[in-house]
Amino acid sequence: MCLTKQNRSRLWYAIALLVVIGVGLASRSFPVLFPRFMGKYPGDGFWALMIFLVWGIVFPGISTARLAVYALVTCCLDECSQLYHATGIDIIRSTTLGHLVLGSGFIWSDFVAYAIGVGVGALGEIAMRSVTAARTKLTSRKGKETQ
Repeated sequence: MCLTKQNRSRLWYAIALLVVIGVGLASRSFPVLFPRFMGKYPGDGFWALMIFLVWGIVFPGISTARLAVYALVTCCLDECSQLYHATGIDIIRSTTLGHLVLGSGFIWSDFVAYAIGVGVGALGEIAMRSVTAARTKLTSRKGKETQ
């Protein structure tokens, strides 16, 4: 099911993207929203979900599986880029936007948060597609009964 091409609504993905950005920023600004043991990882998961949604807007026709791979590879490359420290890139990382986009320090456990964030996006997409298909089938069936 997730290997077939999709027809994503860029509008709905953009709306979801704004919501995820807001919740992700809130998770960092108000850490009391999540259990303490989660630390900063909810923000990393929301960041990965944001990347999933961005790629979904850029490539609305690709399969869910391919979209998840694109998002996970992007997150992993970004994390690995944090191993590189040069004056110019570190100056960018010292800004708020630079830190939010590029991060600042490599942490192995972030990969788990990224996998969870991308997984939530993929599973959410599959669930929404299933609900939509069931609703369409039900509507179609009701239409045939009334004829």
